[in-house]
Amino acid sequence: MGKNVRVKTWEEFKGLAIEKKTKNIVYIIAQSIPAKNLTSLKLILPVEGVQYIFTDCAKGNKLRKTGISIHTDKKGNRFIEDADVKSFLRTQLQREDLQVFSYWTI
Repeated sequence: MGKNVRVKTWEEFKGLAIEKKTKNIVYIIAQSIPAKNLTSLKLILPVEGVQYIFTDCAKGNKLRKTGISIHTDKKGNRFIEDADVKSFLRTQLQREDLQVFSYWTI
């Protein structure tokens, strides 16, 4: 069985993704209940025998480390758009062909 490695910074995760020439990244958007309180993002970089995991959480209207926007609906629930995550990853990694999957759709 492979191991999980926690990555603490976005720059380190980005460097690993570029170095490993990843073809795909998996993400998980987590919301607490009620969703007004906490929204977070987990990125998983699957490499043979290892999963590199990076976690980012909310600070104000953005995620603390990546700066991805957090939206608020009419009821005050906060959420992250899937399209924002995908666009951020493809732009930052300069890979339009990068496959980005939600954990829940795999």
